[in-house]
Amino acid sequence: MRGWSEEEITDRRLMAPCGLYCGVCGVYISTRDDSEKLRARLGELYGTPAEETRCHGCMQPDPPALLYAYCRSCPVRECVLGRGFRSCSSCREWPCALIRDFPLATGRRVMLRTIPLWREQVARHGAERGSVEWARAECERYHCPACGEPLFRGAQRCRACGAPVAEDLDGSL
Repeated sequence: MRGWSEEEITDRRLMAPCGLYCGVCGVYISTRDDSEKLRARLGELYGTPAEETRCHGCMQPDPPALLYAYCRSCPVRECVLGRGFRSCSSCREWPCALIRDFPLATGRRVMLRTIPLWREQVARHGAERGSVEWARAECERYHCPACGEPLFRGAQRCRACGAPVAEDLDGSL
Protein backbone atom coordinates (compact mmCIF):
# COMPACT_ATOMS: atom_id res chain seq x y z
CA MET A 1 0.00 0.00 0.00
CA ARG A 2 1.36 3.38 -0.95
CA GLY A 3 2.64 5.28 2.09
CA TRP A 4 3.23 2.40 4.50
CA SER A 5 5.24 -0.78 4.40
CA GLU A 6 3.94 -4.14 5.54
CA GLU A 7 6.57 -4.00 8.28
CA GLU A 8 5.01 -0.78 9.60
CA ILE A 9 1.47 -2.16 9.44
CA THR A 10 2.46 -5.20 11.52
CA ASP A 11 4.66 -3.24 13.97
CA ARG A 12 3.08 -3.42 17.44
CA ARG A 13 5.00 -0.31 18.51
CA LEU A 14 2.71 1.69 16.23
CA MET A 15 -0.54 0.22 17.59
CA ALA A 16 -1.43 2.95 20.07
CA PRO A 17 -3.70 1.52 22.75
CA CYS A 18 -6.16 4.43 22.53
CA GLY A 19 -6.88 3.79 18.84
CA LEU A 20 -4.80 6.70 17.54
CA TYR A 21 -2.74 4.45 15.29
CA CYS A 22 0.83 5.84 15.37
CA GLY A 23 1.52 4.82 11.77
CA VAL A 24 -0.73 7.65 10.54
CA CYS A 25 0.49 10.18 13.12
CA GLY A 26 2.16 13.24 11.61
CA VAL A 27 4.89 13.17 14.26
CA TYR A 28 5.75 9.55 13.43
CA ILE A 29 5.59 10.21 9.67
CA SER A 30 7.81 13.29 9.98
CA THR A 31 10.33 11.18 11.92
CA ARG A 32 10.17 8.21 9.53
CA ASP A 33 10.52 10.44 6.48
CA ASP A 34 13.03 12.78 8.16
CA SER A 35 10.88 15.76 7.15
CA GLU A 36 12.18 18.82 8.94
CA LYS A 37 9.46 20.95 7.35
CA LEU A 38 6.63 18.73 8.64
CA ARG A 39 8.29 18.41 12.06
CA ALA A 40 8.56 22.19 12.32
CA ARG A 41 4.90 22.67 11.34
CA LEU A 42 3.70 20.03 13.79
CA GLY A 43 5.94 21.48 16.49
CA GLU A 44 4.25 24.85 15.98
CA LEU A 45 0.83 23.23 16.14
CA TYR A 46 1.58 21.19 19.29
CA GLY A 47 3.87 23.71 20.98
CA THR A 48 7.04 21.63 20.92
CA PRO A 49 10.43 22.43 19.40
CA ALA A 50 10.88 20.80 16.00
CA GLU A 51 13.90 18.81 17.22
CA GLU A 52 11.68 17.27 19.94
CA THR A 53 8.75 16.59 17.60
CA ARG A 54 9.90 13.04 16.86
CA CYS A 55 8.60 9.57 17.71
CA HIS A 56 8.93 5.87 16.80
CA GLY A 57 5.48 4.89 18.14
CA CYS A 58 3.98 4.96 21.60
CA MET A 59 4.18 1.24 22.34
CA GLN A 60 7.95 0.89 22.21
CA PRO A 61 9.39 -1.36 24.90
CA ASP A 62 10.81 0.35 27.98
CA PRO A 63 12.90 2.35 27.85
CA PRO A 64 11.55 3.79 24.60
CA ALA A 65 14.18 4.88 22.08
CA LEU A 66 12.30 7.93 20.79
CA LEU A 67 8.90 8.77 22.28
CA TYR A 68 7.13 12.09 21.72
CA ALA A 69 6.69 14.15 24.89
CA TYR A 70 2.88 14.00 24.85
CA CYS A 71 2.92 10.23 24.41
CA ARG A 72 5.42 9.82 27.23
CA SER A 73 2.93 11.29 29.70
CA CYS A 74 -0.31 10.08 28.10
CA PRO A 75 -2.77 8.96 30.80
CA VAL A 76 -4.55 6.61 28.36
CA ARG A 77 -1.27 4.84 27.55
CA GLU A 78 -0.42 4.63 31.26
CA CYS A 79 -3.87 3.21 32.06
CA VAL A 80 -3.67 0.49 29.39
CA LEU A 81 -0.14 -0.50 30.36
CA GLY A 82 -1.06 -0.47 34.03
CA ARG A 83 -4.00 -2.80 33.43
CA GLY A 84 -1.94 -5.16 31.28
CA PHE A 85 -4.14 -4.63 28.21
CA ARG A 86 -2.97 -4.28 24.64
CA SER A 87 -5.48 -1.53 23.96
CA CYS A 88 -8.62 0.19 25.17
CA SER A 89 -10.47 -2.30 22.97
CA SER A 90 -9.99 -4.86 25.77
CA CYS A 91 -11.50 -2.65 28.48
CA ARG A 92 -15.12 -3.05 29.56
CA GLU A 93 -15.13 0.51 30.88
CA TRP A 94 -14.50 2.04 27.45
CA PRO A 95 -15.21 4.83 26.69
CA CYS A 96 -14.06 6.10 30.05
CA ALA A 97 -13.47 9.67 31.21
CA LEU A 98 -9.91 9.56 29.79
CA ILE A 99 -11.43 9.15 26.33
CA ARG A 100 -14.52 11.35 26.78
CA ASP A 101 -12.39 14.18 28.21
CA PHE A 102 -9.44 13.80 25.83
CA PRO A 103 -8.21 17.38 25.26
CA LEU A 104 -7.88 17.25 21.45
CA ALA A 105 -11.24 17.03 19.66
CA THR A 106 -9.78 15.34 16.58
CA GLY A 107 -8.11 12.70 18.74
CA ARG A 108 -11.31 12.08 20.68
CA ARG A 109 -13.32 11.67 17.44
CA VAL A 110 -10.76 9.23 16.07
CA MET A 111 -10.64 7.16 19.28
CA LEU A 112 -14.42 6.87 19.35
CA ARG A 113 -14.34 5.70 15.72
CA THR A 114 -11.37 3.33 15.88
CA ILE A 115 -11.79 1.32 19.08
CA PRO A 116 -15.07 -0.27 17.90
CA LEU A 117 -13.37 -1.10 14.58
CA TRP A 118 -10.40 -2.65 16.43
CA ARG A 119 -12.81 -4.75 18.49
CA GLU A 120 -14.57 -5.92 15.30
CA GLN A 121 -11.29 -6.96 13.68
CA VAL A 122 -10.14 -8.84 16.81
CA ALA A 123 -13.51 -10.62 17.06
CA ARG A 124 -13.27 -11.58 13.38
CA HIS A 125 -9.58 -12.56 13.15
CA GLY A 126 -8.21 -13.03 16.69
CA ALA A 127 -6.02 -10.62 18.65
CA GLU A 128 -2.85 -10.64 16.53
CA ARG A 129 -4.26 -10.71 13.01
CA GLY A 130 -7.21 -8.53 14.03
CA SER A 131 -4.86 -5.85 15.30
CA VAL A 132 -2.89 -5.94 12.06
CA GLU A 133 -6.07 -5.72 9.98
CA TRP A 134 -7.19 -2.76 12.08
CA ALA A 135 -3.83 -1.04 11.45
CA ARG A 136 -4.08 -1.81 7.73
CA ALA A 137 -7.56 -0.27 7.57
CA GLU A 138 -6.28 2.88 9.26
CA CYS A 139 -3.47 3.18 6.69
CA GLU A 140 -5.92 2.61 3.83
CA ARG A 141 -8.21 5.33 5.19
CA TYR A 142 -5.51 8.02 5.19
CA HIS A 143 -5.17 8.76 1.50
CA CYS A 144 -6.30 11.90 -0.33
CA PRO A 145 -9.68 11.35 -2.01
CA ALA A 146 -8.59 13.71 -4.83
CA CYS A 147 -5.13 12.40 -5.76
CA GLY A 148 -4.62 9.22 -3.70
CA GLU A 149 -1.46 10.39 -1.94
CA PRO A 150 -0.91 9.26 1.67
CA LEU A 151 -2.00 11.60 4.45
CA PHE A 152 -1.51 11.81 8.19
CA ARG A 153 -4.20 11.91 10.85
CA GLY A 154 -5.51 15.41 11.38
CA ALA A 155 -4.45 16.64 7.95
CA GLN A 156 -6.50 19.59 6.82
CA ARG A 157 -5.18 19.67 3.25
CA CYS A 158 -3.31 17.17 1.10
CA ARG A 159 0.40 18.00 1.03
CA ALA A 160 0.60 16.77 -2.59
CA CYS A 161 -2.37 18.41 -4.34
CA GLY A 162 -3.68 20.90 -1.77
CA ALA A 163 -7.21 19.48 -1.73
CA PRO A 164 -9.13 20.00 1.53
CA VAL A 165 -9.36 16.62 3.28
CA ALA A 166 -10.40 17.32 6.88
CA GLU A 167 -14.12 16.77 6.41
CA ASP A 168 -13.52 13.49 4.56
CA LEU A 169 -11.35 12.22 7.41
CA ASP A 170 -11.36 13.50 10.98
CA GLY A 171 -12.99 16.91 10.84
CA SER A 172 -11.40 20.25 11.55
CA LEU A 173 -8.89 20.66 14.31
